[in-house]
Amino acid sequence: MAITRRGWMACCALVAAIFPWSPALAQSTEPIVFAAASLKNVLDAINGQWQKETGKQARISYASSPALAKQIEQGAPAHMFISADLDWIDYVAQKNLIRPDTRSNLLGNRIVLIAHKDKAKAIEIRRGFDLAAVIGDGRLAMANVDAVPAGRYGKAALEKLGVWASVSARIAQAENVRAALLLVSRGEAPAGIVYQTDAAADANVKIIGTFPEDTHPPIVYPIALTTNASPAAAAFLAYIHSAKSKSRFEAHGFTVLDRGRS
Repeated sequence: MAITRRGWMACCALVAAIFPWSPALAQSTEPIVFAAASLKNVLDAINGQWQKETGKQARISYASSPALAKQIEQGAPAHMFISADLDWIDYVAQKNLIRPDTRSNLLGNRIVLIAHKDKAKAIEIRRGFDLAAVIGDGRLAMANVDAVPAGRYGKAALEKLGVWASVSARIAQAENVRAALLLVSRGEAPAGIVYQTDAAADANVKIIGTFPEDTHPPIVYPIALTTNASPAAAAFLAYIHSAKSKSRFEAHGFTVLDRGRS
């Protein structure tokens, strides 16, 4: 069952209320990073390399961008925020909770249609394509289409292609894109819409189609330090922007964007 944006925000507020931070964590000198769930594999790799080189390690919390934004608003001790779209970092910026001089557009991505590897059949994604036939009697796995960036990108693409109405009552909405990926990986949904980088991270799924970039808003991952960032967080931000990290991002399928301020 789909939930409204208002209901989703209430859920995010509840998550924020129970987030297990403490005064000790709030005063931590280690970088505390809040990052979109789709970044887990690559940021874990970058964090591991940073630890090898410096002896320091970031604490990274992964969730949907709206949940993380609401946690920051409620006082979670994040030092850095990496959102999967511009809207949610704008939301935090409007609360004066990030340092504008550190903000930039870090990465780009693509959204794709996936199926379980054992049942994957390629399909041309074009206007009016028969997505209903792809999911059959099952449901289409997507991140929440009202609030989570991957879900919103996916819905926008389906609307532009004229097929949203044919599947809108058959969406299995997940709290974030990795949860949607898992539904397909486990065979609980016959197909799903995720980022191409998520699909590459799970050997149980295959990409059966890629959505044209002109069917949805540009997929941008902005990054910024928060107003209470530690000096170590600034160092980790610099490492994320380094040539070594650029190679990591590209190896995981992301497009590294220019550092122009957003």
